[in-house]
Amino acid sequence: MKIFTPDGSELMTIETVEATEAGIVIGGRIMGAMPMKGVIRPAELKAGKRFLSFSVIRRGLLMFFGR
Repeated sequence: MKIFTPDGSELMTIETVEATEAGIVIGGRIMGAMPMKGVIRPAELKAGKRFLSFSVIRRGLLMFFGR
């Protein structure tokens, strides 16, 4: 999966997502070169739910099931 900047250039490529004792570990490459791993801890995941509005969830579902 790739994440892009608003101008269309590649920001990050996600290569792995793993569930561990520490949380959810995401591995990938930033800007196609620098390998990195990030951990989403339970407290951060709970804090992130404030970003989930109806319009964001709706758009995500439309993107997932659309063309």
